[in-house]
Amino acid sequence: MMELLGLSILELCYIAASITFIMGLKMLSSPDKARKGNLIAAYGMGIAILATILFKEELTADKWLNYALILAGLIVGTVIGTRMALKVKMTAMPQMVSFFNGMGGACAAVISLVEFDHLLHTGKVEMSMLIVIILGLIIGGVSFSGSIIAYGKLEGKIGDKALPAGQVINIVLLLVMIGLGVFIAMADTQEALYIYILLGVSLLYGVLFVMPIGGADMPVVISLLNSFTGMAAALGGFLYGNQAMLTGGILVGSAGTILTVLMCTAMNRSLTNVLIGSFGGGGAGASGQSGEQGTVKEISVTDAAILLAYANKVSVVPGYGLAVAQAQHTVHNLEKILDDKGVEMNYAIHPVAGRMPGHMNVLLAEADVPYPKLMEMEDANDDMDNTDVVLVIGANDVVNPAAENDPSSPIYGMPIIDVIKAKNIIVMKRSMGKGYAGIENELFFHDKNRMLFGDAKDSLEKLISEVKNL
Repeated sequence: MMELLGLSILELCYIAASITFIMGLKMLSSPDKARKGNLIAAYGMGIAILATILFKEELTADKWLNYALILAGLIVGTVIGTRMALKVKMTAMPQMVSFFNGMGGACAAVISLVEFDHLLHTGKVEMSMLIVIILGLIIGGVSFSGSIIAYGKLEGKIGDKALPAGQVINIVLLLVMIGLGVFIAMADTQEALYIYILLGVSLLYGVLFVMPIGGADMPVVISLLNSFTGMAAALGGFLYGNQAMLTGGILVGSAGTILTVLMCTAMNRSLTNVLIGSFGGGGAGASGQSGEQGTVKEISVTDAAILLAYANKVSVVPGYGLAVAQAQHTVHNLEKILDDKGVEMNYAIHPVAGRMPGHMNVLLAEADVPYPKLMEMEDANDDMDNTDVVLVIGANDVVNPAAENDPSSPIYGMPIIDVIKAKNIIVMKRSMGKGYAGIENELFFHDKNRMLFGDAKDSLEKLISEVKNL
């Protein structure tokens, strides 16, 4: 095979692919460059795939069936992935992320099964390879089953179900996986039965650890499962000596782990509790208060428009309701109209608003909202005292004062967008329904707050019309 500076063409292609992965990941940290970064990383993956097919082994006629199957797999996967990506709505983006992540975990588990079978048939059992296979199987299996359950919960097909003594069961399953893995690695003779039992336990753990978790905590779960898939892919890269697969897996695994820690901090959850599946909040009861908390005050569209048009600074707090109403373009139109009237408008983004990390950033970026207008929670809170009007659109738990005021609340201690510091608050909702945490929102009854009921997109369109007439 041709070489350049002592490196084969295949190795050079892997280095090029790894560089694109790093560049793409770096660009993903900025919403205005994220799309380009994603494309660069995708092209790098394409280079790695083609290089593996063309240069990994010598192309021979007797392997035509293998090449045909590889080509067929590429075509089928490309067609399915493209159609899903083009048809998916922004409200269903978290589901698609979970589904694709689960497929990555499944691939890692299948690789481990195939390579274990290969070791059995060759009779060359290396301890290091066996450990990698076992770890890949466990992590891939947990990632696959957990991601599919997360997909079902986000899609509304699976509810929050916690088994009695669920934490104990999860801990026992973890110990069983570790013990069985050690047994398979240390046994004098390997049998396929044990590896399939390990796969079954891994799949069961993935199901049980995600099942009780409430939708409000789903961003943490998605991030964690994404890091699992990355680690499983890295193990596969080590198994095959594939530098691009190893680099890509390490990047995804490490980035996912860092993001998981950030999400846990934003949700006031510990990573240990995530691993044993002890947190949730899907219907954990009220915030600790009973009875009527106060009087709900409504506001008309006309009065809301007057508040907005004559304000100096307006802050929008977007939530999942904005995605459901597909109102991101409409709120951007309101922003442009207010800007023409000399009103400064920004967006206060909570780290876990929506159903996946960065959901609101992606949603608003789709509507071409300028990146400088997207404020992180800490910056938004620092500026909240100078804000005349806060417009909460579809957000609930991330603005609930119970997180600061009520020790009995399931979300107590969770950092929130501190909208109460603003002079006026307008909450846009369809009804007085509770958020995904299943608790009452104290903000609805606050003296500064006014409720504007109705579909977010319809209400925003009416606001735009009224503001134009002022």
